[in-house]
Amino acid sequence: MVKSVDHIGIAVADLEEALKLYTETFGLELQGTEVVEEQKVKVAFLPIGDTEIELLESTDPEGPIAKFIEKRGQGIQHIALRVDDIDAALDKMRAEGIRLIDEKPRYGAGGARIAFLHPKATGGVLIELCERK
Repeated sequence: MVKSVDHIGIAVADLEEALKLYTETFGLELQGTEVVEEQKVKVAFLPIGDTEIELLESTDPEGPIAKFIEKRGQGIQHIALRVDDIDAALDKMRAEGIRLIDEKPRYGAGGARIAFLHPKATGGVLIELCERK
């Protein structure tokens, strides 16, 4: 079902400052940025091998990234696993009793169809299923 790690989402307080670290220090190239209004976040994409690092800065003090940083500090917020068919993947998760945050896929950054699994069902890790066409 899982094809690869699509990306690793990292919550940051200041996107521009974080970009300096990843581009200047680590030598990664910024692919682009995007605002995802539904998730109240500005995202920067940095390809690395067959995956990406996704830096996430909240655009709203009440948004999920702002709340994550307030509670846990900056750092890895989620791991996204690429699937070919997100609807089938969600059906499989339901059948196995995995608690879902998203019952139906929604659109995320880059036009991907995404759905989150609840960390209480995945050993404390927020996992995003990600389907790209």
